[in-house]
Amino acid sequence: MIKHHTLFSLVFCITSFLSAQPLMAADKTEAPITQEEKSEPTPTPTEWNLGDLYPDIASWDKARDEMATRITTLDNCKGQLGKSAEKLGECLTNITNTYKDLLHLYVYAFLAKDTDLGNSEFRERASITQTLATQFDEAVSYVNPELVAIGEKQLNHFISSSDALADHDFYIRNTLRQAKHILSPDEERIIAATTDALGTASSAYEVLTNAEMPWPEVTLSNGEKVTLNAPGYTKARTLENREDRKLVFNKFWETYQNYRQTLAITLEGQVKNNVLMAKLRGFDSALKRALSEDNIPEDVYRALISTVNNNLGSLHRLISLRQRMLNIDETHYYDVYPSVISLDQEYSLEETKALTILALKPLGEDYIKTFTHATSQDWMHVYPSPGKRSGAYVMGAAYDTHPYMLLNFDNTLESVSTYTHEWGHAMHSLMANQNQPFTKADYATFTAEITSTANEVLLFDYLRKNAENDKERLYYLFKELAQLRGTFFRQAQFAEFELAIHELVESGGALSGDKLNVMYGDILKRYYGHEQGVMNIDDTFAVEWAYIPHFYRNFYVYQYATSISAAYFLTDRILSDGEEAQQQFLNILRAGGSDYPYKILLDAGVDMASPDVYQAVIHRMEALMDEVEAILDKQG
Repeated sequence: MIKHHTLFSLVFCITSFLSAQPLMAADKTEAPITQEEKSEPTPTPTEWNLGDLYPDIASWDKARDEMATRITTLDNCKGQLGKSAEKLGECLTNITNTYKDLLHLYVYAFLAKDTDLGNSEFRERASITQTLATQFDEAVSYVNPELVAIGEKQLNHFISSSDALADHDFYIRNTLRQAKHILSPDEERIIAATTDALGTASSAYEVLTNAEMPWPEVTLSNGEKVTLNAPGYTKARTLENREDRKLVFNKFWETYQNYRQTLAITLEGQVKNNVLMAKLRGFDSALKRALSEDNIPEDVYRALISTVNNNLGSLHRLISLRQRMLNIDETHYYDVYPSVISLDQEYSLEETKALTILALKPLGEDYIKTFTHATSQDWMHVYPSPGKRSGAYVMGAAYDTHPYMLLNFDNTLESVSTYTHEWGHAMHSLMANQNQPFTKADYATFTAEITSTANEVLLFDYLRKNAENDKERLYYLFKELAQLRGTFFRQAQFAEFELAIHELVESGGALSGDKLNVMYGDILKRYYGHEQGVMNIDDTFAVEWAYIPHFYRNFYVYQYATSISAAYFLTDRILSDGEEAQQQFLNILRAGGSDYPYKILLDAGVDMASPDVYQAVIHRMEALMDEVEAILDKQG
């Protein structure tokens, strides 16, 4: 995963009448997998083939011109949706087919741009597709108001009396659920027309932090020079030499401090966009609007934050264990990333694939068969390169093609974990498409991170159980504990900050760079026990808020923490209960976006509004730390 996706998995969306869904959920498998393909030793391609979308730029240009014309015809159904079930089905099918083809244009342009963010031609094509998306939204902005005007009784009659709406029934019912937040046709058209302009804050942030900020170069204690761009920082912050880590942190975050006022303007612009849209649609808050899109109870968000805050002692215990392993008198924030035990181990791409296959066997033969085939295809852009977007993500919006994956693989265990994580997204997309039509394949972000996180859980479970000695076992224990810190506590910390900055703007406050430093710094210090002496947080590092692209994703980050909670719950059942639990898990993937994500999980026995789900993560974390302490006590 911008999914951030390093872990963070980046997942991009375009707003449409279909609802704003993550673009990782629309892909189809190709030919059946033969035994020969499964065992073929051919090295995995390391650059994706965009020719599967369009053979060349001329084909893309032709499709773009045709799309511009098609969009202008989409309002031909205006005023006719209530005539009959058949007419409604015909209109909705035409619209969704147009949207499906638009996503092909979008994916091609976006992927090309992300391999070279400084290429103006690539950026122009991406901008063109975003403009087409805005035009599409404008052209179909009459649909939701017209459905509301037809009314629930008539629409339910249409659905029950005709097969023409079989692919559209959930969309129709979901639209009716949100009826009070749907505006008049003219108002909806105006809002749709603003989509492109309202993305300016996010686009400016993206260009500034990926292509234009001057990154410092530092000389490490061994004489090596390192450029501290995002990939350089991500790798250098794990250095064993403590003075090197301190230098890396100081120089990297000083750079962000130098741009904090500009970055505060872009973030405030994004928050104001979210607040404005919530007000225009009659929501009490930006949070309520964000959760309403997928019908997520607000109790889910609140239960996560409160449960994490009530269990910060577990995070503090982990920090103390790391301090013991690092043999230092006090812990600073620059001590949070390095491995506390070294195995000096690297993994090739092929080794990573083989290891992941072994780890994911509990998910069943069909899952492994599909995974083995998919990972041998030219669907990935694997290694870092100049101008390439940092992080990792899966883009799966090209329904009739396949998922595409961006990585910045560097042969570390973190890259193995990221690879496993991102392939969870791709597998979710593949399985959703095998079982759902385009209109119901695109699953909500709320479930999008569960499979990817479950993949990581199974990876570390396999590594730990197959460790050859206590040193290796400790290595994997601490790696999994680091994932728990980063995916559960850290994402909850982000969620708390994101809620706080929205509530400040909603109450009439303003976001300056210094104000954001204070707000983020206070939360960071509380989570890591600064006042209790657990970890010392230097004020310079409080600008970390400016480094997190997910704050431009409208209440996205909390779903990493909810996902790891659901993933641990579900994988524990798979490992203990076998095939029945396995099928319940896979049914979540197969369901795609055919129902509300909260209900899909509830049907699988996971109530994400209950503190018990999050408490299960704490229990797991405490058990892992008990195992660590048992090994350390045995060693004396």
